[in-house]
Amino acid sequence: MIFRSSYPDVDIPDISLPTFVLAGADGLGNKPALIDGPTGRTLTYADLARSVRQVATSLARRGFQKGDVFAIYSPNVLEYAVALHAVATLGGIATTANPLSTPRELALQLSDARAKYLVTVPQLLDHALEATRQAPMREVFVFGEAAGASPFAALMEGDDDVPAVTIDPRNDLVALPYSSGTTGLPKGVMLTHRNLVANIVQTSAVIQAPEGERSIAVLPFYHIYGFTVLLNISLYQGVTIVTMPRFDLELFLRLLQDYGITRANVVPPIVLALAKHPLVARYDLHALQSINSGAAPLDASVEQACGDRLKCFVAQGYGLTETSPVVSTTPVDPARRRGGSAGLLIPNTECKVIDPASGAELGPGELGEVWIRGPQVMTGYLKQPEATAAMLDADGWLRTGDIGSVDVDGYLRVVDRLKELIKYKGYQVAPAELEGLLLTHPAVADAAVIPCPDPEAGEVPKALVVLKGAATPDELMAFVNQQVAPYKKIRQLDVVTQIPKSPSGKILRRVLVEQERTRTG
Repeated sequence: MIFRSSYPDVDIPDISLPTFVLAGADGLGNKPALIDGPTGRTLTYADLARSVRQVATSLARRGFQKGDVFAIYSPNVLEYAVALHAVATLGGIATTANPLSTPRELALQLSDARAKYLVTVPQLLDHALEATRQAPMREVFVFGEAAGASPFAALMEGDDDVPAVTIDPRNDLVALPYSSGTTGLPKGVMLTHRNLVANIVQTSAVIQAPEGERSIAVLPFYHIYGFTVLLNISLYQGVTIVTMPRFDLELFLRLLQDYGITRANVVPPIVLALAKHPLVARYDLHALQSINSGAAPLDASVEQACGDRLKCFVAQGYGLTETSPVVSTTPVDPARRRGGSAGLLIPNTECKVIDPASGAELGPGELGEVWIRGPQVMTGYLKQPEATAAMLDADGWLRTGDIGSVDVDGYLRVVDRLKELIKYKGYQVAPAELEGLLLTHPAVADAAVIPCPDPEAGEVPKALVVLKGAATPDELMAFVNQQVAPYKKIRQLDVVTQIPKSPSGKILRRVLVEQERTRTG
């Protein structure tokens, strides 16, 4: 059966993302839009709107055109929103890169996305310039100042006479985040203006910002959760966003207290810390009214413990990069919270639960693969027609690769996943990438990487390696870990005699996971 949202459908305006998100910005005037938490530096809504126009005008004069790809390789800074919406105003496409990416990883993304421009921060400029030697840019900008790049601030000088650009919201791309999908190496997720505008309208129908809402942007804007929920939905709703460049528990708690943060969108490891860490008791968090957890399932007992300790509303949502991202969420209403559930489908969203073995559609409470259809679903993967066809069917249903159920009241629960991705603190880690790097070591004959449960991170990558030469586990882990971002690091490694595989040569990862559970159980 098809499960439909219990909310009435909402109208989705045929409008560009920046026009929609910033429609009320000038009217909000001197209200802070973004505050850099550690320094207090502030960008008002009027400043934001004006800066977006100025940067769009300056980029156009430098030759930036509709359809050009602009890479943002940066932690959360105030100007992130300016760069994103200036690019979108000109009909450009922003590809957001993880600031933890190594030069090798960044170069792969820049090349695949065919990026022509890049902006970064001084601390990452060396990595960025190294990446651009493999994937040349027309121009590299830097937030702040550093030798070897043009200052982004120079784009915010002069007039704001933005050239007219015709944007087709249904077909023109505006964002190109990278996701591994259900398996494999990262792929560019093609999101249109309509995809993102739809998701903002859909989510805002369920969760509205009360007067004076102050949210904390602890999750990175490069990630679709940060991009849509923490940044764009907040800007659309007129929220004041307090940014953090990276997660640090003590700084996070201090900012919650000092800025009187009312809402926090986080991931399960942060909820766990708020529920159990002794440091939390030192801070006054009485202003905090609601916490929403996403990016990975959160155990109901942790959800309850956090809410009880902080005396605030704690609930979950569910989404994917491929759905812009929100699929379901929980309204801020204690009577409608269901512990451990991912909430209710947002408006205009449909769900099917499919038996992975038979392909049959299942009913309420039955576990199967979750399929989603709605206006927030991506148009496909960049230059990857086969991967797109494997993820999206002809009727617009997106196969999530997650195992879950929908109960009789419409609450979605996600319990496991078909996909092979490892979720480390909400970050996606593709086993195939780590296996490929292991296999480049001269002492490695075969390798498999599996998720290993971890109470803090959720899962950590564990490698199983067949040797053909002399090498220690520590040597092999160091060999891989110096080539990847910190969240992708292999944390455990065992030497084995063989890797089980199917007749087609595919690693039987589930067999390995079961063996690991049996061994450690």
